[in-house]
Amino acid sequence: QVQLVESGGGLVQPGGSLRLSCAASGFTFRNYAMSWYRQTPGKDRELVAHITSTYGSTNYADSVKGRFTISRDNAKNTVNLQMNSLTPEDTAVYYCNARLPSTSVSYWGQGTQVTVSS
Repeated sequence: QVQLVESGGGLVQPGGSLRLSCAASGFTFRNYAMSWYRQTPGKDRELVAHITSTYGSTNYADSVKGRFTISRDNAKNTVNLQMNSLTPEDTAVYYCNARLPSTSVSYWGQGTQVTVSS
C-alpha cells in the first residue's frame, strides 16, 4: 500500500522557519522524483520544489528560491522541505508528491497546513 505522510506543518510567525517531512512507503522510493506542492483556497496547486530520482537535482519556484531547500534521504525514504524566512504568502496546504519518471504514475500525500501569521 502506497503511503506518503507529511508532517511538520503548523503556525509560525513571519520570518520564522519550518521543516516539512514526507515519509514514503509501499513503492521503490529511490526511483521516484519527489516534489512539494502547495495550494490555497480557490487557487490551483502550484509546484514549490522538486528533486530528481537519479542525481538529486533540484529546482524551485521563483517565489521560494533562496528561502526553501528540498532534500531527500533514500535510505530513510523521506523527502524534506526546509522553509526559512517565511512570509504570510507562504500560507497554504503543502503536499508531497512522488512521480515515476517517464510514466503517469504519481502519488500524493494528504497535505499539511502551514500558516504564517503574527
